[in-house]
Amino acid sequence: MISKEQGEEKSEGASEDIIYRIEIPANRYDLLCLEGLARALLIFQGKMKIPHYKAVTPASRHTQKILVKPATAQVRPYVVGAVLRDITFTRDNYKSFIDLQDKLHQNLCRRRALVAIGTHDLDTLTGPFTYDAQVPKEIRFKPLNEMKEYTAEELMELYSTDSHLKPYLQIIKDKPVYPVIYDQNRVVLSMPPIINGDHSKITLETKNVLIECTAVDLYKAKVVLDTLVCMFSQYCKEPFTVERVEVTQANGRKSVYPELIYQQAVVSVSEINKSLGIDESSASVVELLNKMSIHSTIVEGKKGGQTSKISVAVPPTRHDIIHPCDIMEDVAIAYGYNNIKMSIPHTVTIAEQCPLNKLTDQLRVELSQSGFTEALTFTLCSKEDISDKLRRTNGTSEAVHIANPKTIEFQVARTTLMSGLLKTLQANKKMPLPLKLFEISDVVLKDNTRDVGARNERRLCAVNYNKSPGFEIIHGLLDRIMQLLEISYGKEKEGYFIRTAEDPAFFPGRCADVVVRGKAIGKLGVLHPEVVTAFDLSLPCAVLEINIQPFL
Repeated sequence: MISKEQGEEKSEGASEDIIYRIEIPANRYDLLCLEGLARALLIFQGKMKIPHYKAVTPASRHTQKILVKPATAQVRPYVVGAVLRDITFTRDNYKSFIDLQDKLHQNLCRRRALVAIGTHDLDTLTGPFTYDAQVPKEIRFKPLNEMKEYTAEELMELYSTDSHLKPYLQIIKDKPVYPVIYDQNRVVLSMPPIINGDHSKITLETKNVLIECTAVDLYKAKVVLDTLVCMFSQYCKEPFTVERVEVTQANGRKSVYPELIYQQAVVSVSEINKSLGIDESSASVVELLNKMSIHSTIVEGKKGGQTSKISVAVPPTRHDIIHPCDIMEDVAIAYGYNNIKMSIPHTVTIAEQCPLNKLTDQLRVELSQSGFTEALTFTLCSKEDISDKLRRTNGTSEAVHIANPKTIEFQVARTTLMSGLLKTLQANKKMPLPLKLFEISDVVLKDNTRDVGARNERRLCAVNYNKSPGFEIIHGLLDRIMQLLEISYGKEKEGYFIRTAEDPAFFPGRCADVVVRGKAIGKLGVLHPEVVTAFDLSLPCAVLEINIQPFL
């Protein structure tokens, strides 16, 4: 995986353990860590009861307090906090704890622009705490993992070359004051959203964790705090119990966090059945919701115990549920979308398939019957895949570029389907010959006439990989496609023909334009040996790629 994404050099010495990549919906923040994912699966399987999350005020000690100064309104006005008391860290759950913070920072916190999370070893600090905003030169502390103290101005200069922290500097760089959190002894906890102090850093021996979230959006801060404490309070001495922190705002108003509110709702079983197209009893719907970690009970009816409504308690881990429709969605997920029987809607009109998609599906069936196997490749690819490897020096000129690509494999949107199929061949070289693949999908091209500056173009691409190029096979496939589309050969204005063309990706003299109704819609030919070897292939390859939109 590392070699594909970052290159062979960085993959040396990497583990060969199997790693599973799981797609998490953007609204399910509670599944972003192993703890939340495992808990949800165990509850779904009926192997674990739904936990009840509690926020408590300590009886034997003072409640931790945070005082907010008026100056914070100029930069980051809100702060919320919580304490995980008597927590036990291991190497694995500590890594997961840090990893969840990073994931929340990247999505819900919008790269720390909305919310910044700080976690501290409470035993190294003395409350109450002060959340203030000061002139940069007045802030001085020893930042995390550094050997000496710096002023805030010096830190901004220091981290201007740090690849991890540099993107966050612009959030406060031009502000007249920078946010900072002190304890009673003026020890700096953090300078959000940039860096924590080294004094209160967490280790595997930490037993009490203070969590503070500073924000420009109070609601987002509450969601982040609830998610973090609900996921990791399972490691506390009293599982799923969190200690409250009192926050005194600049106007004197006091609030306690985390709130850990359970939203109460009543949903109609008949409405759920009607909306989803299923016919389940109240007891069955309750069971389905409980599998989704949503505690539900039946509301008894007035006659003969007949029931039609369900009382639902939405946990603080599910901030994505804001409407009864969201509860219906969870019922559908637990029931299984594939188990819902298809039926014709009771409406006056019947929908019609998009003409382009209909043509695509018809061609897929016919190409499969012609002996080709369909492939589905990534829409994003590296710059090399559409330029250097295809011997096209200006290959990226019409490509849409990703501003901040995560890996070298996903730098631009593809402008050709050819490179994706060649990479598929490379990954299946051990399969018996011949390898005949096709793909009908979209490419993305720059287009200044469009409001978004780009357009999609539906293309068909087929490759034949064998000991001989098989140009006649690809040419025959083109003739078959035209026969299906009822376009005759040889007529310049109405039919189709091929004419000699030059393209760096193809072998000289073995390339032709496909011309339909007087316009070139694509190319076919034998690939240049340098292109073949660039994709780590060793046998000749013939390719056809055409735009199918003109046939509509």
